[in-house]
Amino acid sequence: METSRQRILEFIEKQSIKPKDFLLKTGLKKGFVDKSHINSGISDIYLSKILESYPEINPTWLLTGKGERLLEIELDRVYPNAHPKPDGIPLIPLDAMAGFGNGSAQIMDYDTDRYVVPEFTELDVDFMIRVKGSSMFPKYNSGDLVACKKLSLSDVFFQWNKVYVLDTDQGAIVKRIKPGDDEEHITLKSENEDYDPFQIHRSRINAIALVVGVIRLE
Repeated sequence: METSRQRILEFIEKQSIKPKDFLLKTGLKKGFVDKSHINSGISDIYLSKILESYPEINPTWLLTGKGERLLEIELDRVYPNAHPKPDGIPLIPLDAMAGFGNGSAQIMDYDTDRYVVPEFTELDVDFMIRVKGSSMFPKYNSGDLVACKKLSLSDVFFQWNKVYVLDTDQGAIVKRIKPGDDEEHITLKSENEDYDPFQIHRSRINAIALVVGVIRLE
């Protein structure tokens, strides 16, 4: 009989997650992904850490093997036409970035304001976010709406010196991205010189989107 640990290893493989990134994000020990322990069970504490770190995992699938591996697939299967998608680009709160990034936004997608912007049609814009604060001034003012194209974390290819919206454990932030000291880190830079650049480990990014346009408010 397949164990929860086997299903976790399957999740890691299918999502192309590096085992070391999985361990760093969940806080679990190295032996957890050792295939020699594949038939052993998982404690409730470990299960909680995994589901907290990867909310897209279907808990029912993880515990029993029943249903779809990812919640977004499960929701699409059960409610394929429950809510027709309205026209326009959704404007979401900055703290909702994580939901749109991991695909769980289908539920809240219908409670947001939407804007029809013809200039963004060919840019495959997934959502817009309102900029807060002065860290990206003068490129973006507080209150500007930035148009974002959602990217997959599993195979993201950074375009150095481009502006991205990232959901991190410290919240969602808008920053220009540059290379880090090594392949596991990236540098986040503000436009405002009063804010120092800083580095972040790639595993600390929960969701990411490329900024492809802006609506400036005077």
